[in-house]
Amino acid sequence: MILFLQMFSNSDEAVINKKLPKELLLRIFSFLDVVTLCRCAQVSRAWNVLALDGSNWQRIDLFDFQRDIEGRVVENISKRCGGFLRKLSLRGCLGVGDNALRTFAQNCRNIEVLNLNGCTKTTDATCTSLSKFCSKLRHLDLASCTSITNMSLKALSEGCPLLEQLNISWCDQVTKDGIQALVRGCGGLKALFLKGCTQLEDEALKYIGAHCPELVTLNLQTCLQITDEGLITICRGCHKLQSLCASGCSNITDAILNALGQNCPRLRILEVARCSQLTDVGFTTLARDFIWIIPKINIRYFFQITDSTLIQLSIHCPRLQVLSLSHCELITDDGIRHLGNGACAHDQLEVIELDNCPLITDASLEHLKSCHSLERIELYDCQQITRAGIKRLRTHLPNIKVHAYFAPVTPPPSVGGSRQRFCRCCIIL
Repeated sequence: MILFLQMFSNSDEAVINKKLPKELLLRIFSFLDVVTLCRCAQVSRAWNVLALDGSNWQRIDLFDFQRDIEGRVVENISKRCGGFLRKLSLRGCLGVGDNALRTFAQNCRNIEVLNLNGCTKTTDATCTSLSKFCSKLRHLDLASCTSITNMSLKALSEGCPLLEQLNISWCDQVTKDGIQALVRGCGGLKALFLKGCTQLEDEALKYIGAHCPELVTLNLQTCLQITDEGLITICRGCHKLQSLCASGCSNITDAILNALGQNCPRLRILEVARCSQLTDVGFTTLARDFIWIIPKINIRYFFQITDSTLIQLSIHCPRLQVLSLSHCELITDDGIRHLGNGACAHDQLEVIELDNCPLITDASLEHLKSCHSLERIELYDCQQITRAGIKRLRTHLPNIKVHAYFAPVTPPPSVGGSRQRFCRCCIIL
């Protein structure tokens, strides 16, 4: 579109400027991205005014320019956009620090969504500025801003009462004291991402369960100190929970699955990879309670899970779309057979991950032929899967993406000589 418009815009007296009212041109410009707006601004003086009008800069994503963005750029944008700016992403912009973000906060007081993921120069001073000037803030992403401490959460609780979504993943200085301050001032939180906050204990989850009844999404991946006690408090206090990630929380047991079944009827996504204490018994209880509504289950690295769990999923989980069974080493063809004959098989199941399941054979692929919606299957290091089996599966599901690896065949020993101890690769190395 920009090339078409430039044909008519060699000067301020261009035909298009005469024929179209400025309001209509401004409306057209509102659909352009950042790069195109900047190009339009160079066409003529009239277009410069229109392209750089603050109303065109309500949503800005500078991720594609992250290496070039420095503090002064953010300051200039904030001065030009002012109160128009509602959404800004500075994800990965390593050159942006507290001073620039203070200017931004002062100028853009209507900001609602701010992404500072990976802006490693950001410290508590930025959150103090946001608290002071940006009371309408609803979504804030501070993931990997490792200088963030409890002071930031306290500031947000005091100045950003409308906050609904907060990501402080990998902010490993945050403790239960910060979470306590946050939830007391931001009781409307709906999504909280705490991945890699390794200092968090059960006490932090008790505060969340007591003060965040609207919570829908909670990510606690690799919060290694979390136990059943804390998560059960979440289940009892956050009945609207739809997505829970507790992958890597190796201390939790089947008691969590029981608590979820009794208290969280809206759960849609459950990720509990590497929670090695979970067993078939827990999943059987969960399945009988309400698991039928869950479309995504991640139970990778469950060394105690057997075909019994797959039988329960096949019976009670008709809406299952994504199932990860990576490294579930006791799963066999019989479990896949039940899954392939289950309620989800024909129209729902889209992704199944079976990598590093050593007992799986080509027979499992035969059982999955009836899964007409299947789009992707992971088979890495399934050593009993053959190329022939994959080929037969593709005759029934021609569009499926199969991810598998077949190691090169070790060459036979040389004729008439002593047997080689190593394959050819080892000899070359």
